[in-house]
Amino acid sequence: MISQVSENSLLVSVAEDIRDDLPGKLRALCQLMESRRWPWLEDLIPSYTSLLVVYDPDQLDFRQATTAVKHVVEHWQEQSAPDSEAVAGDETRTIELPVYYSEESGPDLAALAKACDLEVNEVISRHTATTCQVYAMGFAPGFAFMGEVDPAIAHPRLDTPRKQVPRGSVGIANRQTAVYPVSSPGGWQLIGRCPTRLFDRNELSLLRIGDKVRFYSISREDYLERGGEL
Repeated sequence: MISQVSENSLLVSVAEDIRDDLPGKLRALCQLMESRRWPWLEDLIPSYTSLLVVYDPDQLDFRQATTAVKHVVEHWQEQSAPDSEAVAGDETRTIELPVYYSEESGPDLAALAKACDLEVNEVISRHTATTCQVYAMGFAPGFAFMGEVDPAIAHPRLDTPRKQVPRGSVGIANRQTAVYPVSSPGGWQLIGRCPTRLFDRNELSLLRIGDKVRFYSISREDYLERGGEL
């Protein structure tokens, strides 16, 4: 379903519920639209079950934008059909991210472990044992919403968000996990810190929707050697 959200954007809704196959399919839909090289296309913002298409209203109106987007969506649906060949560009990347898990780098680690009736090392082992998927990008440049973490370590956001969360902080919010790509306010449960830069002004975001992500534990010394800050 395609609906108008504002004077310069359309929302393409592709499903009602979150599914593991949607991130890759939405990425393929983005690639199909980008391949058209529309001069009026300003941005594509994929989310859990939808894609926001931002266009220049000075170059075309709502009906023209809807018609163009509809043709691409129909093509994408044909490629996504069960009896069709794999969607072009639907390859999956696996990104490994190092994390220094500690109370020094993760101020909520001990409290989260206690709330979940686990030892700290169990929280760490469960976080590193799960391969997560990037479901959506947003909140801040390079911020990837990943899921789903082991239900044993799922925990709600903080009642009162922090005014400043350091860059690289690894957090948990319910069954989602994320790495803060830049220093910003935030209310996720912080369990460690990652030295890998997830956003660069030139190369932009390291992660993209549909990526698989695995976390692995590193020492304090290794974290600092990799450029991490405390």
